[in-house]
Amino acid sequence: MKLQEELKRPQPFATLQQETLLNLLRISDQLENRIARLFREYGLTLSRFNVLRNLDMAERPLTCGEIGERMIQIVPAITSLVDQLEKHELVQRTRCTEDRRVVYVAITKKGSRLAEQIMIPLLELEARLFKKMSRTEIKSLLPLLEKTRASIAESETETKK
Repeated sequence: MKLQEELKRPQPFATLQQETLLNLLRISDQLENRIARLFREYGLTLSRFNVLRNLDMAERPLTCGEIGERMIQIVPAITSLVDQLEKHELVQRTRCTEDRRVVYVAITKKGSRLAEQIMIPLLELEARLFKKMSRTEIKSLLPLLEKTRASIAESETETKK
């Protein structure tokens, strides 16, 4: 269904860029809602899961700054995410012995088990969300999405000048 019909919009979009942007926003909202529902079943949010998954994939404990660089969504308060995960014994902090200002965050066994437990339902959800698209279509979409992210990043640097 065309977005204009879905939104019951009586007038066409002003520009092709506007239609594309609104499509991406609508898709983002739909994806976030469905993913959030899954993570809520496990007492997590997308951001908390993302922290756990990054720590689980890392070969060593990470600082909050390193975690922030690896996040899908830009999260200004990594420390509060880590606080919540630590409260539930999913991660633990340790201070660097050489520089006490540096704090490392590591996933606990409990956190690792939870991250792994979520992976199967997450993979199943991903398959359902993209079931209307062939593998070839998905592969052709990826470069367009990468180009879109590059365009957004470039527009951000232009704005700062």
